Amino acid sequence: MVGYIIQRFIAMLLTLVAVSVVAFAIIQLPPGDYLTSYIAALSSTGDQVDPRVIENLRIQYGLGEPFYVQYWKWITGILQGNFGHSFEWKRPVSELIWGRLGNSVMLEGLAVIVMWLIAVPIGIYAAVRKYSLGDYLATVVGFIGLAVPNFFFALIVMYLAFIWFGTTLGGLFSPEFENARWSLARIWDFLTHAWIPVLVLATAGTAELIRILRANLLDELKKPYVTTARAKGLTEFRTIMKYPVRLALNPLISTIGWLLPALVSGSVIVSVVMNLPTAGPMLLRSLTTQDMYLAGAIILLLSVLTVVGTLISDILLAWIDPRIRYGGK
Repeated sequence: MVGYIIQRFIAMLLTLVAVSVVAFAIIQLPPGDYLTSYIAALSSTGDQVDPRVIENLRIQYGLGEPFYVQYWKWITGILQGNFGHSFEWKRPVSELIWGRLGNSVMLEGLAVIVMWLIAVPIGIYAAVRKYSLGDYLATVVGFIGLAVPNFFFALIVMYLAFIWFGTTLGGLFSPEFENARWSLARIWDFLTHAWIPVLVLATAGTAELIRILRANLLDELKKPYVTTARAKGLTEFRTIMKYPVRLALNPLISTIGWLLPALVSGSVIVSVVMNLPTAGPMLLRSLTTQDMYLAGAIILLLSVLTVVGTLISDILLAWIDPRIRYGGK
């Protein structure tokens, strides 16, 4: 097990190196750079820019240098804790992303917990009580959850809240806690505001996990070892929970690697609709303006979440199912 974890950790480090190159290459794919977009925006308003000023800025930010030189400056800065300078915000990237990324991780982390707490018991019940009324209800609700986009569900919830209660939903903090330091009062304020966005974000994922768990558990319940366990006199609850459920959870655990980044990227429109101070809207804005250091830092950190999440899911899979080992051993 220790050797398996070490090999997976080395593979994770190599993957992160490759991901950093790809992330920096992606943000440079569009033609031009931030200064090109900046000049175009000024020209559309009739303003003129001195070419010498633009050239000095290009030299200052290293935008005219080859790709590998820009990448090396960027990645070495990140290793030293310097994510670069945001062109649009005129501030260090590290000052911009940590607060919003922290909000995203907390929000999406709560959404993942809610998804599992709802999906696992419903999925088990739907499989054990196949074709019952509860199974049909779970199926209908699951299909509706998969069919309705999260942002549309957010609009419905906001509309109903305004019509029924006269309140406007949005944001993650009260005005007095927007820029306050973290404390028990601020955490409580966050939780009182976050439960609606969490439910909105968890809707589609919960429906998907229910369908996955139900399908896998139905396959496991048909296998001979379940019949053998019943024949040996095990109770129905222990027969189902000890082996079939444990094996049916494998596909759910394997999704941990992409679940958090998928929620972060998938919550961009929801964050815009509900005015949530998360990383999604900032990433969208930075890609639009070609603010490469800000966009690159967010993309890289999302990639790190993916790789680290994959490592965690691999370790959990090897722990839950002893048949899974690195290299098939």
